[in-house]
Order: sequence, then structure tokens, then C-alpha cells
Amino acid sequence: MSKLPLYLIVSSLLLAGCGGGDTPAGAEGPLRVVTTTGIIADVAQRIAGEHARVEALMGPGVDPHLYKASESDVRRLSEAELVLYNGLHLEGKMGDILTKMARSRPVVAVTEEIPEDLLREPPEFAGQYDPHVWFDVSMWAKTLGPIARELSELDPEHAGEYQANAAALEKELNELDAWVKAQILTVPEPQRILVTAHDAFGYFGRRYGMEVVGIQGISTLSEAGLKDVDRVVDLVVDRKVKAIFVEASVPRRSIEAVQAAVRSRGHDPAIGGQLYSDSLGAAGTPAGTYIGMVRANVTTLVNALK
Repeated sequence: MSKLPLYLIVSSLLLAGCGGGDTPAGAEGPLRVVTTTGIIADVAQRIAGEHARVEALMGPGVDPHLYKASESDVRRLSEAELVLYNGLHLEGKMGDILTKMARSRPVVAVTEEIPEDLLREPPEFAGQYDPHVWFDVSMWAKTLGPIARELSELDPEHAGEYQANAAALEKELNELDAWVKAQILTVPEPQRILVTAHDAFGYFGRRYGMEVVGIQGISTLSEAGLKDVDRVVDLVVDRKVKAIFVEASVPRRSIEAVQAAVRSRGHDPAIGGQLYSDSLGAAGTPAGTYIGMVRANVTTLVNALK
């Protein structure tokens, strides 16, 4: 099996899963839900509670832009009763597999109900939308509805619980959104500049009033060039930026190159800490949940830029 092309593995697993009889979803235990990212898995588990076992394919520190599904991932997807993914081309390399899986089970983009007029469409991203919607907490709250709906359709007996859990989580996210706004306001306005390795924080900047500068574009698929580094170096020097930030799922080298170049021009910005961009922190840590990740990022930013 390990030597077969991945498309043959996908096809064989899908065929094997098509003769399952009439057993209702979840009748033999909790619903089996597989998500692409841990960010989705965390909110899906909060909504599902004890009635589903939610598993993420991508763990801490994994870059979804570059992620390719393994044979074990395909097996896990083939055993799922529901597959949840971000959409907006975040999981670009998984597109074909998700399409094939959708022939035999619900495969749902959690961002599908976000109005298009709220989505960023940066000119450098070839007419596509920015997928990093979770950095605007008010927008990420709009993903709870599709998750609760899909769980309810698979398991109508517990639909009321799913809806109640989603409503309770939405209230928490509204409170988190207000907290982030208040925290960013404690940073003097000229210092509200967020310099990172790639442009993942555009929604964050728009919602909470920060100027965001990334060395790479929205996707890490494209390599940063010398012109990109020089552009950021000029800005950091000219604006006397206090701190620049590395990301947990992106190599440090581009930010360290900026720091070294800026120092050679007489300014010494700190590396203000590590931000979680495309993944959560490790399970059991403060950043191991969506809410904890947002709080960790904002605390790191505010402490470094004040």
C-alpha cells in the first residue's frame, strides 16, 4: 500500500467506505469528525461536546499552506463522518483529496457563511481571498453556525445541545473581541505596527487598528526575496519600530535577516516574541485553544510594543 500513488489510496479507501449499510451516523459512539487545522478542531470540539471525537490533521507549528496529506491522513479522512476545513484556499495542496472525500461524506468549509464583502482581497494574491479569517475574532464567530448545523444534521437527537454550545461559545468570542480591542488601545498609536514573516494578520490589523507588514505575502508558498527584506528593513528603520515578531509555523530566518540588516543601519529592534499564526500552540498550553491563542498573541504584541 505504501508504494501506491496517493490517488489510488484515496480511491480504494473511498470504495471501501461505500458499503457501510444503514447504521446511523454516531450510533455506535461519538461522531467521528476530522478537521484540517487545530484552530477548527478546537471550536468544533467545543460545539460538539461529548457527542463527537474531533481530530485535526495538522498539529502545532504546521503550515497549512505547504501541507500535503499523508497516507495516514487519507485513512483518517476516509473514516470520518464529517470533514471540516477552512476553505479560501488555505489548504491549497489538499484540494483534490477534499473534493474526492466529498463524494461520500459531508466536507464543509467553515468559512462558507462569511459574506464576501467582509473578506480581504489583496491585489498581490491573484484575485483570491485572504484565508486567515480567525485573526478577526468577530469573523471567526461566523464559522460556528456551519459547524453546529452540520453536527445537527448528522445527529438530530443532540441538535439542541450543539446550538446551545455554539451560542455560548459565540458569547465568549464576543467578549474576547472586546478584550482584544481594549488591549491594542493601550499601545501608543505610532507604535501599532506589526512586522511578521508573512502577511497572515491582515484581518487582525483591519479589525483592531494595527498596521501589518509581512515579509512574504499571504501564502508561504512564495519565497521572500531580497526586495521583500529590503522593503521591510526600510520601514523598520524609518518608523523606529520597537519590535518585530517570529511565527510559530514559519521559519525564523527571514525575521532574523531583517533584524540583522536593521542593526547594520543603527537601529536595534527586539524580536518581540513568537506569534501563533496558522496553528495553535501545543495541547495543554495556554495557546493550545483558539481563545488562548488569541490571548497569547495579543499579550505578546502589547508587551513588546508598549
